[in-house]
Amino acid sequence: MGIMIPAWVDGELTPVEKLEAHEKGLRHKAVSVFVVRGTEILLQRRAMGKYHTPGLWANTCCTHPDWGEMPSVCAVRRLHEELGITGLYPEYRHRLEYHADVGNSLIEHEVVDVFLAHVRGPLKIEPNPEEVMDIRWIDYHDLLAEVQRHPDRFTPWLKIYLHNHADTIFGPDLIISAKS
Repeated sequence: MGIMIPAWVDGELTPVEKLEAHEKGLRHKAVSVFVVRGTEILLQRRAMGKYHTPGLWANTCCTHPDWGEMPSVCAVRRLHEELGITGLYPEYRHRLEYHADVGNSLIEHEVVDVFLAHVRGPLKIEPNPEEVMDIRWIDYHDLLAEVQRHPDRFTPWLKIYLHNHADTIFGPDLIISAKS
């Protein structure tokens, strides 16, 4: 049996195998984290072995909480598992829901708790090659411009976050400072 994630089946939250949730497009819980440094956002490029959206750029990390796991605990766990990042405790920013085709007949229908972590000093990053093939810091406005020019290089959810939820996720401080 594969990884079990919290999904709604007939209106009730139930443990469902992750692949099944995506094959059936079931509404399920997720967690996304953005790590920012000034006006820069840390992105990851998904490993080629990922079963959907391999090789595409995404936010710092994203995942599904384990059954019964608190979203805030999941955010800290996945920062460590995907990127080797420790000592960051992201703050909750927003809950959103989206529906997106992620290729290979798979659908993401996620109810996402989004977290944001500000980095003010050095940050040790050791990407797990099974999860992440590359990382980079990019200025917020440069990211918006690149997504506009090359949307095929980015995950559907990152585009949704930036287009529909940026003010709520990043707040006015990042967006205003990025404009000055």
